[in-house]
Amino acid sequence: MDLGLQGKVALVLAASKGIGRACAEALAAEGAAIALGSRNQETLEQTAREIRERYGTPVLVSRTDVTRAEDLEAIVNATLREYGRLDVVVNNAGGPPVGSFAQFDDAQWQAAFELTLLSTVRLIRLTIPHLKQSGRGRIINIVSTSVKQPIEGLLLSNAIRPGVIGLAKSLSSELAPDNITINNVCPGRILTDRLRKGPGMQQKLDQGVSEQDALKDLARGIPMGRLGQPEELASLVAYLSSSQAGYITGTTIQVDGGLVRSLY
Repeated sequence: MDLGLQGKVALVLAASKGIGRACAEALAAEGAAIALGSRNQETLEQTAREIRERYGTPVLVSRTDVTRAEDLEAIVNATLREYGRLDVVVNNAGGPPVGSFAQFDDAQWQAAFELTLLSTVRLIRLTIPHLKQSGRGRIINIVSTSVKQPIEGLLLSNAIRPGVIGLAKSLSSELAPDNITINNVCPGRILTDRLRKGPGMQQKLDQGVSEQDALKDLARGIPMGRLGQPEELASLVAYLSSSQAGYITGTTIQVDGGLVRSLY
């Protein structure tokens, strides 16, 4: 299936590895030019080189901390200078820390808000004028299954990520007349470095459990019987970025192997 992304331009955040990188690769494989943002310049440059070599598509990099408004403005401006247009925006960032209510003070709540919600607000604000010019703009927010079913120990994520869902649902109506779609994708247990180094894994490793057995434990309770691959989520992001997905907006879709039992 031709997704109609040849010659389009996609901006992907937290794109040096894991889910962000997989999304960038899926879009590059369809012929889109890519702008990559991440905090680690060295890893970002390496990822860009590998994507260029593998797919033969242009790749721009800009060191980006999503909590810094000036960094978001810089990557948008760099993308427009380099490519002259913007068609797809993939909002992605690491999640806030784990912990219970009593553990977090005002500063930690504020930091989680800026990382998870305000960064999304800022990037959408910066890119909407250019997505309107595209004539078929696409916004995809990478969130978490916590917006469907709260996850134990992830209080900050459980409380703040639903704000992204409310934002997207509201904007889906505002942006529809300009042929811009906005959707949310919820990773379940996806096999990334973040999952490998997460508190659940670390606790098992500290108990002397091997990494292989610890990963098997994390897959228990998933109806598909396994952890997901970043490429499986990225395929959905590529589709939501496509011409064929022009009638899908305001949705929140999990990629979780059936883990979430919610009806909505």
